[in-house]
Amino acid sequence: MSMITITIDGQKIETQEGEFLLNAARANGIFIPAICYLTRCSPTLACRICLVEADGKQVYACNAKAKEGMEIVTSTDNIEQERRSIMEVYDVNHPLQCGVCDQSGECELQNYTLELGVDSQSYAIKDVERAAIDWGHIHYDPGLCIVCERCVTVCKDMIGDTSLKTVPRGSDPLDATYKESMPKDAYAMWNKLNKSVIGLTSGEAMLDCTSCGECAAVCPVGALVDTEFMYKSNAWELTQIPATCGHCSAGCQISYDVKHESIENSSDKIYRVMNEWNYVSLCGAGRYGFDYENRGVTKDKDAFVKAIEAFKQADTIRFTSTITNEEAFILQRLKEERGYRLINPEAKSFQNFLQEYSTISGTALYGSDLKETHDANFVISVGTALKSDNPNARYAFNNSMKMNKGAGLYFHPIADQVIEGLGKNVMSINHAPLQEEAVLYLILDLFADKAKLPEAIGKYLEQFHSKKTVTITETVKEEIIESVTKIIVDEESGEEKEVTEEIKKMVAKKIDKEVEVQSNALLEMVGAPENFNEALAKFLKKANAFSLIVGPDCYTHPNAKNIARLCALIEKYSDFKLVMIPTLTNTLGVSLLCDLDDEAGSYSIGYNTSGDFTLSALGNGDLDMPALNQQEGTLTSINKRVNPTNAALDYAGYELNDIANALGLESELTVDYTERLPVERGFRSENFDALPNHYTNEGVEVRGYLLDNRGVKTDNNEHVDEIDTDLTLEEGSIIYLVNPVRQFTAFTNTTEQLHTDGGLYMSETYLNENDINEGDTVTVSTSLGELRVNVISDNKIDGAIACLPTFDSKINSEALFGGYRFTSASIKKV
Repeated sequence: MSMITITIDGQKIETQEGEFLLNAARANGIFIPAICYLTRCSPTLACRICLVEADGKQVYACNAKAKEGMEIVTSTDNIEQERRSIMEVYDVNHPLQCGVCDQSGECELQNYTLELGVDSQSYAIKDVERAAIDWGHIHYDPGLCIVCERCVTVCKDMIGDTSLKTVPRGSDPLDATYKESMPKDAYAMWNKLNKSVIGLTSGEAMLDCTSCGECAAVCPVGALVDTEFMYKSNAWELTQIPATCGHCSAGCQISYDVKHESIENSSDKIYRVMNEWNYVSLCGAGRYGFDYENRGVTKDKDAFVKAIEAFKQADTIRFTSTITNEEAFILQRLKEERGYRLINPEAKSFQNFLQEYSTISGTALYGSDLKETHDANFVISVGTALKSDNPNARYAFNNSMKMNKGAGLYFHPIADQVIEGLGKNVMSINHAPLQEEAVLYLILDLFADKAKLPEAIGKYLEQFHSKKTVTITETVKEEIIESVTKIIVDEESGEEKEVTEEIKKMVAKKIDKEVEVQSNALLEMVGAPENFNEALAKFLKKANAFSLIVGPDCYTHPNAKNIARLCALIEKYSDFKLVMIPTLTNTLGVSLLCDLDDEAGSYSIGYNTSGDFTLSALGNGDLDMPALNQQEGTLTSINKRVNPTNAALDYAGYELNDIANALGLESELTVDYTERLPVERGFRSENFDALPNHYTNEGVEVRGYLLDNRGVKTDNNEHVDEIDTDLTLEEGSIIYLVNPVRQFTAFTNTTEQLHTDGGLYMSETYLNENDINEGDTVTVSTSLGELRVNVISDNKIDGAIACLPTFDSKINSEALFGGYRFTSASIKKV
């Protein structure tokens, strides 16, 4: 869209043509009151308080779009009268319990009542009983609810769960005299408010959703509250610590809300996590999985001495990607100084994938990010369990469907109820495991500019196309005859002619019983439904912004290198912009900073994973380490941004930097390494304390810095291997290595609100077809080993593939897999 100039209260500003006036004003620091509107969601017009005058006509700023030369006035006598009356209505029957309300001190009803000078009440109506309800992790008090519908909107437009809706309140109608005596918009707002409260779309007593808590975060009053936070603290007692979420690769901006634990215990405690919900949405792990700190640690000098001895003996360091960039850089420095082998299988797989991709793309990193997925109107996802691998990728996928009226294809072996529930413009294609390569060839075939593709690839793709003869059944033949003979117009007179049996027979003679149609074998290979081409044509009618999301299933695929090259070709020769989902919190940072090895040596140090000597922030090792919520440092996100995170809680034990110093490196603080991160690998020489961590009113992310997507020398070899059609899993049940929603690692599982026992997750369909019940104990055997686990029913998946998680450290799930996330197994009831 083009930039235009409009005037608000005499101030000329530039904005995009078609931008909502409210967003344009906010981006330029101009205040227009609004309660119901959320920046990234569709307007609901529930509050109507954002009334402005545009070119002499009253409009709602949240819904009116900017046009060149438009003159906007934000305040007139009539507008102020409407706004005051609206606030008076909101205050009608609102309980006077601000002193104990969890939202007090950050309540928008309080703020706007004061802002608009409401010091008296002109309206009244008999109240109805509105009892508070516990919906599981969310507590709803309809007595406090102003039915702004933010919760409904964010759940639908951003998260994609669509778990909330408005339901009848059951109150008396408004007194008829109010319609004549009240300002027009105030009356219309009250009439709607008086009829509704918030309810569950499922009709059940408990929320059945992905439990992100975003509905409570956006609530402007105290109607929706996280159950565990109720009556725990006043807002003004909490200190906000800006940070970056440490659970997945989304790198969401958060703030830890901290205060002392009690009168007896002055130690700080995290009470909740908040987010800039106008610009970023959290998943349930980010919101509720905050208390994973390594508690009560002091410096154990004997253990430290043993750690140094172990490092001197070791030839290998095993570690996970739940570490900061600075820690990863320390490990790389130790490798360079002392020759350690660095073992991190998931980061190594991603590193190899990126490097192979670069040989064709000519860049070190993929070209896109989730912001461009948000802005796209046609999205394809391949090789990722989108709802759990990276929830923000799912939010971007959903937001594209809802806000941009887009469409999407979701290629994955598991039928995912959450993804299928995103809307009718999402098609799920549940291909067999190991067919990711065929899926990417299909995307290349459907969307690449064939004239520019290397000739050999073009010829290979042609082999999948053929013509085949299809017999038209008598039923279909009759339908065709009926459809083409509904109206027949005389060529000379232009009048409609009666359709006789003789005319129908003439038409029938022209319809052959056999017709020739185009066939694409790739569609059959990936299990596309019969209506795929028809649906795709419909999806693409208005599509002009394309996004391709690729995930961890591809990085560990036996033909991962070929898949990486196919991704680069799609990005190069089609309109798709490519984003890859790094597997864990800082997988991208680790893969850039560390020269990772394939084979371990004879004696290893483990960092947050097992080794002959283990450093652990989980409290289960030989020497304690700080968790990410106890550290300063940076994390590299899926959006290729190096984001700062701060310590929310104290830590009194040893850190990796102490060990590095004892081994010859010299740095007073771990964050002294922030400005030493290698520029030649895309980082900047930036002082940690100078890194910002916020959003502007315009929604611009001002956090850390973007990596330099440096150029990589290529040999102009764009060869890709043909599909290995012999590549299949062995016979048996199929299991998938994936976590349920809200779980990522053992760190999420240490938290109070998220802690649970893992097991073998099965769909209700799978349970019914195999005479298995939730709670049964089963053995899961593969060629690599055997586990005994309990069965857990998961209504968020469907089909005949069972899922094993990695978050429960008591279950060594990864030992059953040979790298790729799917494998065949024998599952037997004990």
